[in-house]
Amino acid sequence: MTHERLWAPWRLEYIKGPKDGECVFCRAEALGDDEAAYIVHRGEHCFVILNAYPYNNGHVMVAPYAHAPSIEELGEPVLTEMMLLAKRSIGVLRDEYGPEGFNLGINQGKIAGAGVEDHAHLHVVPRWGADTNFMPVVAGTRVLPQVLSDSWKALSARFGE
Repeated sequence: MTHERLWAPWRLEYIKGPKDGECVFCRAEALGDDEAAYIVHRGEHCFVILNAYPYNNGHVMVAPYAHAPSIEELGEPVLTEMMLLAKRSIGVLRDEYGPEGFNLGINQGKIAGAGVEDHAHLHVVPRWGADTNFMPVVAGTRVLPQVLSDSWKALSARFGE
């Protein structure tokens, strides 16, 4: 039996990632270089950032500037802006990629699947009928046709419109 290999060297950064306990959202927000941080839009209370390890191309997250582990700790203006930016993200993603649907979700707490437990955020994931193919089913591998830097250029330009 022959085994094929699909190399994904960018995943090593995630696997070996910083273990310093610093929050990835706070670090990105404070970097001062939105392109390097993959922040595609900044609002008054929240920002929209590309997921560095996306489920699909265009997978963004809406994160508040406030570092809080639960949406229960966020005020109404922050929560309102999170939802308004999720709505705007859907429009931007629809215009840029033409998805057939979307998943929106907040994974709060490790047991709920939160990869970042200490900073609440909302995922917006574009979906297509063909995004579940043989690769994830048979090979346990996702194929993403666009690199993050190209996604950042496209989406940050659309948010600027």
